[in-house]
Amino acid sequence: MEKINIAVAGLGFIGPAHIEALRRVPNLNVVAVSDASESSAKAEALGIAHAYSSFDKMLAHDGIQCVHICTPNFLHYEMAKKALQAGKHVVCEKPLATTVEEAEELVQLADASGLVNALHFNIRYYPLVREMKRQRESGKLGDVYGVMGSYLQDWLFYATDYNWRLEPEQSGESRAIADIGSHLLDLVEYISGLEISAVMADFSTVHPTRKKPLKPVETYSGKMLKPEDYADVPINTEDSATVLLRFRNGTKGVATVSQVVAGRKNRLELEFAGSKQAMRWCSESPNELWIGQRDAPNQTMMRDPALADPETAGIISFPGGHNEGFPDTSKQLFKEVYAAIREGKHQKNVYPTFADGLRELRICDAIVQSNREQSWINL
Repeated sequence: MEKINIAVAGLGFIGPAHIEALRRVPNLNVVAVSDASESSAKAEALGIAHAYSSFDKMLAHDGIQCVHICTPNFLHYEMAKKALQAGKHVVCEKPLATTVEEAEELVQLADASGLVNALHFNIRYYPLVREMKRQRESGKLGDVYGVMGSYLQDWLFYATDYNWRLEPEQSGESRAIADIGSHLLDLVEYISGLEISAVMADFSTVHPTRKKPLKPVETYSGKMLKPEDYADVPINTEDSATVLLRFRNGTKGVATVSQVVAGRKNRLELEFAGSKQAMRWCSESPNELWIGQRDAPNQTMMRDPALADPETAGIISFPGGHNEGFPDTSKQLFKEVYAAIREGKHQKNVYPTFADGLRELRICDAIVQSNREQSWINL
């Protein structure tokens, strides 16, 4: 089988995660990378022959068929547009863009091109997330009475914690909601099959001023900084948010996100209350699904292809008891994306697409507006 040649833009945290997952899918070949700084050293460490400091030059690399965009948010729109115009399939990190208008343009451009376009909503590909969706679709959950979700982290717990995501010119008007809330809200609609119709949000900025390091991360990592090594920077985006949700069928829900909860490294938790049972799943114990019963003992379902719905079993690579986690989610997503690329046909209802990215930006915009106006906002 002929290999598909791939280029990856951005070599921060998530770019190398894409590369590692791509290498676990047969007949895919990452041939080039681009990064704003130190691309040669990073490419060498990743075992990739061709490194560029310019996205345009990488895009012109001979034989590239698909581009993965893993850069800061403000670059997604421009890079995705250029890649599509160059006839390349595109896999983009979320958010798709920093404005709804940019995302709308990308969806229209992608649809007109016929090229495969995918958004990296990889959390959909935890097997027991898919199992919750299948239990709802098969009627085991019953009617959805309520939805409760949270996504909690602590990587911005201290005022001295700093990252480009804190700067609206790079990340957009929202931070916690756009960064991790987008995953949570995507899963809410994906699993429940319900559409959010209105939101009521309240934001909190725990650190209105943060201390931005004046030296590159690689320079001071593991070392103590002096007071003069920081600059005070005002923060205008949310550290945490709580959002009330209304769905078109009348169901209600609530979502909480925070990046300042000590000890919560990367904890996404979802619970669905149904008319027949309840279901709860947590990303920090991703191989277990809690099933709640009124008139029978509660159950814990373990990730096992022999026990799961056949569709769920399709995204499980190992037998029960052989745990799978975060790195496996990207691998399973990419398997579906590259199957579509080989077939030469974009699949709208198989993997998350640019249209899903546009949907999340519209929800995010409504949430930001709701917080600003302190009122319910309809979608």
